[in-house]
Amino acid sequence: MSFISNLRPGGRHGLSSRETRDPIGLAVAAVNRLAQSELIDRVGLRKQAEHAVYSTTRNGFRVATAAGRTFARAGRRTAGARPATAASRGVFDLTPTDDEAMLLDVVRELATEVLRPAASAADEACAPPAEVLAAAQDVGLPVLGVPEELGGIMEERSATAGALVAEALAQGDMGLAVATLAPGAVATAIGLWGTEAQQQTYLPAFTDSSGPGVPAAALTLAEPTVLFDPFELATTALRDDDGFVLDGVKSAVVRGAEAELFVVAAMLDGIPALFLVESGTDGLEVEADPSMGVRAAALSRLHLTGVRVGEDALLGDTDGIAYAECVRLSRLAWCALAVGTGQAVLDYVKGYVNGREAFGEPISHRQSVAFMVADMAIEVQAMRLLTWKAASRATRGQDFAREVGLARQLCTEKGMRIGLDGVQLLGGHGFVKEHPVERWYRDLRAVGVMEGAVLV
Repeated sequence: MSFISNLRPGGRHGLSSRETRDPIGLAVAAVNRLAQSELIDRVGLRKQAEHAVYSTTRNGFRVATAAGRTFARAGRRTAGARPATAASRGVFDLTPTDDEAMLLDVVRELATEVLRPAASAADEACAPPAEVLAAAQDVGLPVLGVPEELGGIMEERSATAGALVAEALAQGDMGLAVATLAPGAVATAIGLWGTEAQQQTYLPAFTDSSGPGVPAAALTLAEPTVLFDPFELATTALRDDDGFVLDGVKSAVVRGAEAELFVVAAMLDGIPALFLVESGTDGLEVEADPSMGVRAAALSRLHLTGVRVGEDALLGDTDGIAYAECVRLSRLAWCALAVGTGQAVLDYVKGYVNGREAFGEPISHRQSVAFMVADMAIEVQAMRLLTWKAASRATRGQDFAREVGLARQLCTEKGMRIGLDGVQLLGGHGFVKEHPVERWYRDLRAVGVMEGAVLV
């Protein structure tokens, strides 16, 4: 069965519409759409169009964020809700439930049939194709962490399902996985820590299939500082009579040029906190910030200069508990992405060493090669088990700080090693873009330095 047959009926394709956009944002959208058109192949302009997209995102710009939709302050008429924690089964069992297995089958097909073929061009263009984003929306990824009472698709808290989905998507491509999961990270954060008014105001934009489409949204924790510590932020939030004033710079903002809603981390009275900031707010500027890896996520920097938000913009508490959980859930998501990309490297390398011959036999017959592949398989499985265990504890509402710390340390160290060994085993082929291992190696290096962006 093809992936398309599994999509939800009535799904909307394409990015969310806007009534107004800034000139730079309009230009970026225009060249992206041009590069994705089949017409340019017929008229022989493919290379020129790709160069235009690459130059637009690579050279950088710094302009005011685009004016997005007006989020309905009246909101939906249902009461607020929190995702229910799953009950413990009393045994150590990481087997996915029937619902998780069904979801996983669809997501794996999405990764194989949609993400993997589009990955190389998206990495080169530093932007995700509209078709990939639309397919992810049709599957329901943006509302994976939203309670069913508020229009989501899960009855219980879905950290485990989120980790499984992130792992499966990363086997297609980590950059595109981040781009497709970013709106859901914001929706999940609002579902977990938002007030009833915040849930009624913002979640309908993610869950209403009759609306203009899921908004681009970004969870922004990271900052462009050396040895960044997510609990010691340079971005500040100062109280005033009307609410808060935000100042600082955030980095690794997914699809920042077109985002309509940001969750921004800032220090409030010496304690990190989260704030909801709508695009188009005075004092917001976005700047392209292409990276070594995860390039398909269209990363950018967000400059906040005297950005004023109301008291109702505070997401979660002021004592840092919600923020600490946000950091851990984000790190858990990055661990899952590392597992998926590591599995992609392993699968590709196994086929390569079995098919590549030297001196009359496959190179996999040499012990040095066979042992290296075996070590990669062991490390991927260890990463997976630690990540799944942390996710299962989060799903049940138990403390998972230790487990996610262990998983992140292992995924950071072994993930980079798997990427390096993948390049090494391919020899000269590992150094060229004809084979995807060089891209996966670059992506895996992001696991230890990225904060935020995705959430399970």
